[in-house]
Amino acid sequence: MMNTKLIRKYNVPGPRYTSYPTVPFWNEQEFTTTDWESTLISSFVESYADGISLYIHLPFCESLCTFCGCHKQITKRHDVEVPYIQTVLKEWQLYQDFLPLTPMIREIHLGGGTPTFFSTSNLERLINGILEKAELAEDYQFSFEGHPNNTSKEHLQTLYDLGFRRVSYGVQDYDPQVQFAINRIQPFENVKRVHDWSQEIGYTSVNHDLVFGLPHQTRESIENTIEKTNELRPDRIAFYSYAHVPWMKGNGQRGFDEKDLPKDHEKRALYELGKHMFFENGYREIGMDHFALPSDSLYQAMKARDLHRNFMGYTSGSTKALIGLGMSAISDSWYSFAQNEKKLKDYRQQVEEGNLPVFRGHLLSTEDLLLRENILNIMCRFETEFEGDYPLFEMIKEDLEELVSDGLVHINGRKVTVTKEGIPFVRNICMAFDRKLQESKPRENLFSKTV
Repeated sequence: MMNTKLIRKYNVPGPRYTSYPTVPFWNEQEFTTTDWESTLISSFVESYADGISLYIHLPFCESLCTFCGCHKQITKRHDVEVPYIQTVLKEWQLYQDFLPLTPMIREIHLGGGTPTFFSTSNLERLINGILEKAELAEDYQFSFEGHPNNTSKEHLQTLYDLGFRRVSYGVQDYDPQVQFAINRIQPFENVKRVHDWSQEIGYTSVNHDLVFGLPHQTRESIENTIEKTNELRPDRIAFYSYAHVPWMKGNGQRGFDEKDLPKDHEKRALYELGKHMFFENGYREIGMDHFALPSDSLYQAMKARDLHRNFMGYTSGSTKALIGLGMSAISDSWYSFAQNEKKLKDYRQQVEEGNLPVFRGHLLSTEDLLLRENILNIMCRFETEFEGDYPLFEMIKEDLEELVSDGLVHINGRKVTVTKEGIPFVRNICMAFDRKLQESKPRENLFSKTV
């Protein structure tokens, strides 16, 4: 039974903690592209045998989904594909020019936007161009995001032949009224078709993205959506909380009325219903908002305590260096973060002039690194043991007191453990570790609500 009083109390704006510090608290004034290059070289050399991860942002979509908060370009013109791929490959060459060794790639993820906006020949050109002067780790993992309406069997076969074994489909919801409100019309038959093709071709991990808290969602519509999802039985399910952030510039989240959104405990009830239905169908809860079958590597990583979280969400493996290619992509050397230009024109101009298209970033301090490790532990393992800097831990402990008294956290010495009741509030618990958030107490809207 949900505690509606706690949901009302803790449903406040807060980060999702795909990084620490979170982007609004980056110290951009003390960051330079030279700093980014030097920290990347350090982590690249230190962890060379582990390889690197590449996130490639493919921003184009043919229509705007009004729930989406991603950086995208809406167009039906496919003549944008080749120039964009050429620019991404030039950016990749800029990295190869200063990295001291041939890159060894462990992970590639194609995100968007809509990666399957691109033709199979252009996706092949992109991946072959990336791999041309790189080596592959033995256990490399390639994944991409597919739109059920435009992912063809040729897309799936081409990417499979290039080494891709994971695919994630953006399903969101099957209810026609919800789909109309978010401008994402895709019948169940379309999802089933690409899902079945993926399994037929040999993809070893198929993920479906669902979202709770969308306009017009009800218990009945969520139940119908999850019954259909369970019928297909994907290996993984991401059941995301809808992040309502219409104040963000360029965001499309104004295609429906605020009153159409389920509120507070109503929204959380949709998640709890979904979780119960997943459990009944043999899924296991992974971190926050994720579920997997016991046979999937994400569940196995959780059991082995290898689960990781970065700008792409939860992953079954981790590398110290993650390079983001493409407009708006974010990179992570572990010691610093760097984000590319958000506007396509600015991104392309910087690359054409021979510059890394980084426009902002953050160098992590010793305190940042310590807090990052603890927040990562909380997000991935629901526990952490704080090491070093006793005064800092005392401040965190003080900020956790109310969560302890509400039964959401247990503290034993320096070990902080999230209770079963505290799992829905894991973002709030991480906020107690977030010194930059606690010190700034922002008054303006920065984040979506936590529950």
